Amino acid sequence: MPASRQPSLPSSLLTGFPPVIDKHTEILFLGSFPGEASLQAQQYYAHPRNQFWRLLSALIDDDLVALPYPERLDRLLSHRIGVWDVIAACAREGSLDSAIRDAQHNDLKILKEQCPALRRIGFNGKTSGKQAPLFAAAGFATYVLPSSSPAYAVMTFEQKLAVWRGIMPDLNARP
Repeated sequence: MPASRQPSLPSSLLTGFPPVIDKHTEILFLGSFPGEASLQAQQYYAHPRNQFWRLLSALIDDDLVALPYPERLDRLLSHRIGVWDVIAACAREGSLDSAIRDAQHNDLKILKEQCPALRRIGFNGKTSGKQAPLFAAAGFATYVLPSSSPAYAVMTFEQKLAVWRGIMPDLNARP
């Protein structure tokens, strides 16, 4: 995984993770910033009630949930899917996006350089979805998706999955 170029950040800020991308990445899921469980585990979407890995497993018909985390990331990349967050660092108490303060955004320009095949961006929730117009202006197809977070309980898993399917209707048709 290529490292992201990030400015030096004050030590009082929480810092996120590098992108999980490669030159074959066609679809990228962008979250806002890792929650407490993810930061503690140093893994994207580590909270056991977060539905991200279940949603992706259903989308690609591949049980990512059952895999150890490093294999999960490798399998994700093998499906030409990447994951990252729009925020590189911030101050926050708890895990809610509404508590994010002093956000420092990732340098998303590296995506053009490191992911020449990238065509679609799925924003995991409204906070990251605020960046959708920027990506749409750059020529990407953008999808603001219902959050996979356990804090977003307005929709059932099945309802979320129905919306998430819109980002990749042709994925399983490819060899």
